[in-house]
Amino acid sequence: MSDALLANLLRFVDLLRAAGVSVHAGRMTDAATAMEHVGVARRADLRAALRCLLVRRHDDIPRFDEVFDRFWRTHGDATLEEGRTIVPRDGGAPGAAGAGSDAQLRLVTDTSACTSEAPVLRGGAWSARESLKTRDFATLTPAELAQAEALLARMPWRLGVRRTRRWVRARRGRVDLRPLTRVNMKHGGELVVVPRRARRRRPRPVVVLADISGSMERYARMLLQFVHGMTAAAHDVESFVFATRLTRITRDLARGGGQSLPSAVHRIQDWGGGTRIGGALRAFNLHYARRVMRHGPIVLLISDGWDRGDPEELARELARVRRSCRRLVWLNPLLGSEAYEPLTRGMQAALPLIDDFLPAHNLASLGELARHLRRLDRHAD
Repeated sequence: MSDALLANLLRFVDLLRAAGVSVHAGRMTDAATAMEHVGVARRADLRAALRCLLVRRHDDIPRFDEVFDRFWRTHGDATLEEGRTIVPRDGGAPGAAGAGSDAQLRLVTDTSACTSEAPVLRGGAWSARESLKTRDFATLTPAELAQAEALLARMPWRLGVRRTRRWVRARRGRVDLRPLTRVNMKHGGELVVVPRRARRRRPRPVVVLADISGSMERYARMLLQFVHGMTAAAHDVESFVFATRLTRITRDLARGGGQSLPSAVHRIQDWGGGTRIGGALRAFNLHYARRVMRHGPIVLLISDGWDRGDPEELARELARVRRSCRRLVWLNPLLGSEAYEPLTRGMQAALPLIDDFLPAHNLASLGELARHLRRLDRHAD
């Protein structure tokens, strides 16, 4: 890619951010590569490629289109010429046009005429622990993601417990009649010692169903790291991922060492594909539910709700999951945005069946999830 086209791309992203569009810095390399392959001869292809890579939320599409039309406008020509740099006519800051001003844009062939420098993409820098806790995973640099993964690995996971059907000796509880006579024989049959028993308590099992489709790409790896941390804490965790198909990764995440997560990612064939939540839940109910849904587990379904399947199938299969679990928790990374509303067909079909609808977009939200799971009731079903 020529320096002029790269400068145009950087200025365009600066305008998007000034207009309120959240652009992930990690997608800039992909956008530059796509721009190089797609070219600038056809504006519709360029618009589609950049919109797919730079827009994270459906509500940002109109803003993107408006900024695109302003920035890539030529003098009535339908094509863009490589080697030219676009700057505001009045020589103002690039963010002025993107913020909604009426300043027109013109093409200049001399890049030295640009009065403001293009934004520089800086690599990851050290960030304080408290700062990382409130940062959205999609905005972290690779270095900050590594720090967030380290903090996530040390996060304590203590789930609520359940009472099993097995009895154990206890200091308090019901009187255990079976050994009552035997333990008092040495006292001449007098009831000096009263043995008691209570139900054994064990951590409640967890079943995780994580969406690793294209719309969840910015969050999927961090959320899998979170599931790996739960598994490493010696809890009974069954892990599944899905996009267009369902894959069980429980054994991959249970392996020791630092290679468990990469091996799980390598084995997943549909990483970053489409989303069919209903079909994945149907496969889970047919092939795994009888085995892993015993003892009233907590089900964590991690997805943004963007579904290409049938909403009726999603509601039907999710209802089957709900009848077999103790609590159904849906974790949605988009819920961390104040402007988010669950308006997709998938979320509308699922909301009536969900016990808890929680965000999962940063370390603080996952820490709140850990506290929420610890507060769950401690009684048997």
